Amino acid sequence: MDQTYLGLQNLLYEKRHLEREIEKCRQFASIYQDIPLHSLEEFTQLAPEEARTEDVLSDEHQLMLNRLSFELSERQRLDQRRKELIKQKEALLKESKVKAATLENVKIHIDSLMKSALEAQKKVSDLVQANPLPATTNPSTPAPS
Repeated sequence: MDQTYLGLQNLLYEKRHLEREIEKCRQFASIYQDIPLHSLEEFTQLAPEEARTEDVLSDEHQLMLNRLSFELSERQRLDQRRKELIKQKEALLKESKVKAATLENVKIHIDSLMKSALEAQKKVSDLVQANPLPATTNPSTPAPS
């Protein structure tokens, strides 16, 4: 009887130990629980067909693995797209700087042309005032204004 009672106590001790271990495992906080995933509806709409079969959807573990895998592939795809957009942005900024420099050069040339034109106009005006044209009575040519 004592032998049987001792065996029972050993089994009860082992049972409690296993229950504590099971509870520890259930309370274990894994990083996958903090990862924002696509909702189940989005997953079933967007994921490849082989990742969302009936067998997978009925198995919670495989479903979670497939959702995590899908999330990783989506993030890698988006990261690649982001890198492409950054390269495109840098190229556009470089092109914009080149065009801005060209525009600035054109403005400088236009300003110098305007300055030269104003000086020439002033000299012509001074010459016209210094040497007025004689008034003619020819009605076919209009008088200068």
